[in-house]
Amino acid sequence: MKDTPTITAGGAIFGKLKALGVDYVFANSGTDFPPIIEGLVEARRAGLDLPTPVTVPHEHAAVSMAHGYWQVTGRPQAVLLHTNVGLANGATAAINAWCDQVPMIVMSGRTPVTEHGRFGARTVPIGWGQEMFDQEALIRETTKWHYELRFPDQIAELMDRAWAITNSTPRGPVYLSLPREVLCEPCPQAGLEAPSRIAPVLTAPDSAALAQAAEALAKAENPLIIAQRGAGSEAGFAALSALCEAHALPLSHYWSNQLAMPLSHPMQVGADPGPWLAEADVVLVLDALAPWFPDKVTLREDATVIMAGPDPLFTRTPVRGFPAAITLSGPTDRVIEGLVQAMGAPQQPEAIEARRTRVTEAAAKARGQAVAQAETGAGSPMGKEWVSLCLGRAIRAQAEQGRRATVFHELGCPLMPLDLEAPDSYFQEPHSGGLGWGLPAAIGAQMAHPDRLVFATMGDGSYMFANPTACHLVAEAHEVPVIVLVLNNEEWGAVRHSVEGLYPKGAARASNEVPLTSLRPSPDFTRTAAASRAHTETVTDGADLPAALDRAIAVATTERRQVLLNIAIARTAPH
Repeated sequence: MKDTPTITAGGAIFGKLKALGVDYVFANSGTDFPPIIEGLVEARRAGLDLPTPVTVPHEHAAVSMAHGYWQVTGRPQAVLLHTNVGLANGATAAINAWCDQVPMIVMSGRTPVTEHGRFGARTVPIGWGQEMFDQEALIRETTKWHYELRFPDQIAELMDRAWAITNSTPRGPVYLSLPREVLCEPCPQAGLEAPSRIAPVLTAPDSAALAQAAEALAKAENPLIIAQRGAGSEAGFAALSALCEAHALPLSHYWSNQLAMPLSHPMQVGADPGPWLAEADVVLVLDALAPWFPDKVTLREDATVIMAGPDPLFTRTPVRGFPAAITLSGPTDRVIEGLVQAMGAPQQPEAIEARRTRVTEAAAKARGQAVAQAETGAGSPMGKEWVSLCLGRAIRAQAEQGRRATVFHELGCPLMPLDLEAPDSYFQEPHSGGLGWGLPAAIGAQMAHPDRLVFATMGDGSYMFANPTACHLVAEAHEVPVIVLVLNNEEWGAVRHSVEGLYPKGAARASNEVPLTSLRPSPDFTRTAAASRAHTETVTDGADLPAALDRAIAVATTERRQVLLNIAIARTAPH
């Protein structure tokens, strides 16, 4: 009988992750990593099938890459960080993943527990400096499950449990702490090459609640759907589009970070649900953390609100008082498919046709207004909407050649002028607001789909938060041809507009310079990207943007190089 090669627990983790379907481990190493690195080499020599380790020189970027990879594949990835300091750097990105219900296995080393007498014990002063009473506390509120590895023979079972929990409804990140002494020990092979023995829990909406919701929607005179986090899957996207078409249900993408239906759909009424909410007698809220602005919206007293999604009440959000007469719990696509079956054929064809005409006309008018507004910003400096309109046109031209595209938006190109069609064509920053997500998330998505056009559109402040040097290094090292559009207004536009919104007649609004918002003098961002051999351009006139986008796409698709366009825009609305 052939002897089974012995590897350390640090390497065994990689083999188990591959068996769970993990393609990449996004990592930033430290002094806790010797048994991981040694074990990885041992595992390779033993011929084990392993995920690809990706060195990411900043933990926020590493977690965000796993975030973006999942968004375009539906396959959770793994992140490996450096003790408490690396975990702290990745905590903001973990908050984003938690808010977006993104599954991933987050791991970090733990400084050695022992001072002497055991292999792997502390050897340098930071072994004491990085010690904490409760390292898991750094990430406890933004994970579904957390634990510290105690013995190497726990790896297979703990990873099975982590994988099942991260994929259960509602999804979200899990965390495992890895003490160095444990990683140094040899690990039994049993279970390391097997898929999980534990199945995730996928919930489904209650049948009685589904029937109640279907009846309310079918009888409604002025129904409205508000979708914020998409339709759950490509099948859900198609089913929701068909449901809205059949029953003439208007849908608003209010502050949406994913598409729920094509923006050209005749029932897609734009990003402002206000006028529709004022008349609505039934409102279906699909996976929306905040479906409207409570201070500006007053619902009809007889309005029925249906909250639906993986966690329709967002039970881990301390304060959220939106009404919920009916709740439908389950993955969004399952909820939609359940409603399709429960509603069946339209019951009031004449009323539905009258509503269809009214909604179609309003939707067409809104789309026309969005284009007209965007075209007013074609000068120098440009408006964000003009950049968005030009990008959308470039994407549609590429679609005619059979090439798909995905836009990652972080205070960059607004949604409506993009006029996108596909379910995974758009992702906006998580509502948690941990800036710096857009660029690394786009890189993660591009690694998942090398032949897709992937754009990261972001403000200049968001770009600086992304640890761009680290991101561009990864893009060059792994030949990731992501296209970055920095919409540069030389300020924290979102902060300024928040001040003006809260104090519409205040002193700050009348001031020439709003304190704590200026990002002048603006750095030359093209030099940051060029340091990693990116193709770069600065665009200051709107008339030059379409040609610059064409050049960017040509470089990304033919030379397989990353691109950065530094685009001068006016100080307008943040979204």
